[in-house]
Amino acid sequence: MPRLLIVEDEPALRRALTINLKARHYEVEAVGTGGAALRTAASSPPDLVIVDLGLPDLDGVDVIAGLRGWSRVPIIVLSARDSQAQKVRALDAGADDYVTKPFGMDELVARVRAALRRADVPDLASGAVVMTAAFTLDLAAKRATRDGAEVRLTPTEWHLVEALLRHPGTLVSGAQLLAEVWGPGYEKETNYLRVYFAQLRRKLEDEPSNPRHFITEPGLGYRFEP
Repeated sequence: MPRLLIVEDEPALRRALTINLKARHYEVEAVGTGGAALRTAASSPPDLVIVDLGLPDLDGVDVIAGLRGWSRVPIIVLSARDSQAQKVRALDAGADDYVTKPFGMDELVARVRAALRRADVPDLASGAVVMTAAFTLDLAAKRATRDGAEVRLTPTEWHLVEALLRHPGTLVSGAQLLAEVWGPGYEKETNYLRVYFAQLRRKLEDEPSNPRHFITEPGLGYRFEP
């Protein structure tokens, strides 16, 4: 049975979604806050996430962005916010679909089925914790440690790390990294990458001048070796 994670702060709706989706043979875990959603997804990766945007602790868009830092799990937004700007913001953050409240349960279930069909593999969520001999990266908690001591990474450094860790062992072009982290129009600013990867290596690698994990392919791009 596909495992669904529901993130909804309204108890009555959370209960109704759980009952209806379980009746349709899905395994369901439901939480009421964004923090609980990120912790639950990290400890037991779901096959699909349904998330409300109006959560008491985090904006739902922040939850989407947090999941997208380490996972390709399908995400469906379920929200009363119906403006085009809100929809674009959620989709740009990484949501796969957007359903506006009030909604029909049959429509929601059909969207769940469609999202699961589009998934490339049965379990799209990758591990949230990456461990090497030199350092550990907890992508869900945004926490890096080296030799047992916490290392502070900037938001930009985390973005670069996440972009590489989604494709371990695979070359990611410099232009792709620049466009993803800094945005369209920055594809030729290769000096940005040189500076930030030098910082990452100093913070995480045992031998920054001879890195084992954050590898540069001159003229091509970068890759992460676990």
